[in-house]
Amino acid sequence: MLTFWGNQQTFCDGVSRRNFLKIGAFGAGLTLADVLRVRANTAPERAVRSRLKSAIMIYLPGGPSHMDMYDLKPNAPAEFRGEFRPINTNVPGVQICELFPLQARMWDKLACIRSIVSVDEHSDSLVMTGRSQRDNQIANHPSFGSVVSRIRGNASDVPPFVSLRGMSRGTEPGFLGINHRPFTPNGPGVENLRPLAAVSAVRLEERRSMLDAFDGVRREIDRNMAGYDAFTQRAFDIIATGTVRNALDLSREPAEVRSRYQGVEQFLTARRLVEAGVGCVTLSIGGWDTHGQNFQTLRRQLPQVDKGVSNLVQDLHDRGLLDDTVIVMWGEFGRTPRINQSAGRDHWAPVMSALVAGGGLRMGQAIGSSTARGERPQDSRYTVPQVLATLYRAIGIDPAQTFLDGFGRPIHIVSDREPVRELL
Repeated sequence: MLTFWGNQQTFCDGVSRRNFLKIGAFGAGLTLADVLRVRANTAPERAVRSRLKSAIMIYLPGGPSHMDMYDLKPNAPAEFRGEFRPINTNVPGVQICELFPLQARMWDKLACIRSIVSVDEHSDSLVMTGRSQRDNQIANHPSFGSVVSRIRGNASDVPPFVSLRGMSRGTEPGFLGINHRPFTPNGPGVENLRPLAAVSAVRLEERRSMLDAFDGVRREIDRNMAGYDAFTQRAFDIIATGTVRNALDLSREPAEVRSRYQGVEQFLTARRLVEAGVGCVTLSIGGWDTHGQNFQTLRRQLPQVDKGVSNLVQDLHDRGLLDDTVIVMWGEFGRTPRINQSAGRDHWAPVMSALVAGGGLRMGQAIGSSTARGERPQDSRYTVPQVLATLYRAIGIDPAQTFLDGFGRPIHIVSDREPVRELL
């Protein structure tokens, strides 16, 4: 087994997050076959519908400033309101940051929740699993995408869960098992789905035969591996079919489309993966741990977010896929309402915002509000699990469903299942 380490990202707590990917000695064959074999031992929880809905989860690592994006306070004192001005959207009464002009023009297709409470920790665990990282050290709760994988099963040659940002605690399958980890196409992962040009069909068949020989040895060792050949064949079929490989190939898009997504190509890749049938795609953009030079950083990053979100939502709308794809964009917490001496904002768990789109939900609104200085929810207080419950409902998954954890106890998908009513 080989381990490939991805990019390292360090937050203010000094702990580095490194993405990783493991592949077997055969490339995509052995490991993928193992995953498929284990996954098929678990039957899907419901029949596959003719058109399954998908989710795109956009994570802003480090904690984005709610005060400078979707919850501006122009009437607050200068040390709170910051440098950015609010602008009107195409929905009367809703204003957002001046650096979001593209989203402002299409707000009828978007919504934000401005009254979400969080926890003070640098981790995507809460927004991806509904449990804090501290709790999850014991609970071992699965991520949103892993739940989609568990329920949808492996009904096609397209993996149900793809993470464009590598592996982290927040993408882990927890007690659902390693077979529900995401496919991570970063770096060598793409090569896992691409046969080498030097490998002819004859050589590929020779490798299949060699793998059969290995399987014979393994079956002698473990008699419980009956049926392994079928899953090995399926691994070869996924490589040969190339559906995901084609989705990852952005050169197949017209030059005009690639130009629109320049600098935010992950959003285009996410759109193509959803079109290919992937059930959940996660991606991330930027670094948002802005203890210093908050406004300088946001002047650079917010236009990129605006470009990515607006293009993604408009493209899904134009292709008739927006109602079948729910999108959420958020980080782990907000930032302090009061600006610090380094022109930055620090961690602030009492309130944060999230952007939502698609999924047949009610768009064109700003849900909830924070106090005059953005310090805590003033009305429509919601928790992260409630937002996740709403997203599950949007893609046809009952958030009240239970799975057995490692001790055989039934555990609900999310603990707080009351949805965000304004979105329904």
